[in-house]
Amino acid sequence: MYSMKKYYYLLSFTIPLSILVSFLEKGYWSFFALLYAFAFLPALELLLPSIKENKTLLQEEEIKKDRFYDLILWLMVPIQFGLLFIFCHIFQSDPLSIFERVGLITAMGLGCGVLGINVAHELGHRNNKFEEILAKLLLSTSLYWHFFIEHNRGHHKNVSTPKDPETSRFNESLYAFYFRSIKQSFISAFKIDQKEMIKALSIQFLLVFSIYRFFGEWAFIGFIFSSIIGIILLESVNYIEHYGLVRREITPSRFEKVLPEHSWNSDHLLSRAVLFDLSRHSDHHSNVARKYQILRHHDTSPQMPTGYPGMILLALIPPLWFRIMNKKIHHLKFPR
Repeated sequence: MYSMKKYYYLLSFTIPLSILVSFLEKGYWSFFALLYAFAFLPALELLLPSIKENKTLLQEEEIKKDRFYDLILWLMVPIQFGLLFIFCHIFQSDPLSIFERVGLITAMGLGCGVLGINVAHELGHRNNKFEEILAKLLLSTSLYWHFFIEHNRGHHKNVSTPKDPETSRFNESLYAFYFRSIKQSFISAFKIDQKEMIKALSIQFLLVFSIYRFFGEWAFIGFIFSSIIGIILLESVNYIEHYGLVRREITPSRFEKVLPEHSWNSDHLLSRAVLFDLSRHSDHHSNVARKYQILRHHDTSPQMPTGYPGMILLALIPPLWFRIMNKKIHHLKFPR
């Protein structure tokens, strides 16, 4: 049964395919990837049920040994760099209208967020040098290498506390969160590992300079804006994953253990498949080393009303977000 169910992760390839359609068709199709991710997927998720089923311990052991799950992740690395090359080549050589350029930037931005950062997030939690390098390479395509430092050594330690820049506060809007999280995450990464940050900034500068040198000004501008979109997507995900959830302070500066209750969870099938089970975030924080394919549902974790694309759209409208999510938090009886 589970030998067949694993293939639903192949839905993750619909994201790069949608980006490729935007690149090749241009015109109104330039916005195809954006519409696929934030119109088609959320609409479908409203109709499909969430899947709370967990695997048995025996199934988990079998699945952990299956290289299929790793190969999918590894394939996303050359795919992301391939998409970036096509994007830069198109911006360099094709006559494009401003409308088309904007559409293509949104498509590449989706790649930066979903492939460049989300896949890097999973690979960055693996305890081996090869996958760590892959994670950093992917993050460089979004100019967000410092995420590897702050997320692994800062966020997972301080999540759901005032010390964590990536935890959104109760009644904090998405837009206020963007400015606070982006700024404080960068500063936090520098404090954690200054040497690694200098290395990261140097390599990312080299990438940006190379794009400008070999593909020209338009490609350079397009890449910068695509990276910004990727960063905004990441921070939007950070916002919805921990909004308003707080770990109780036991003694000054000492907080209770991270539990499934401290992350919002979503078992909606499409988000799980496309984002490599990132939406089973409660178990991820409770068991950092657990690979995406064996992440579990916890009855104690707070549940999102829909999948990630729909939740991001909801967060873009703060009054509506507060109306729905604050009510859920009140029912959870969390400290605020």
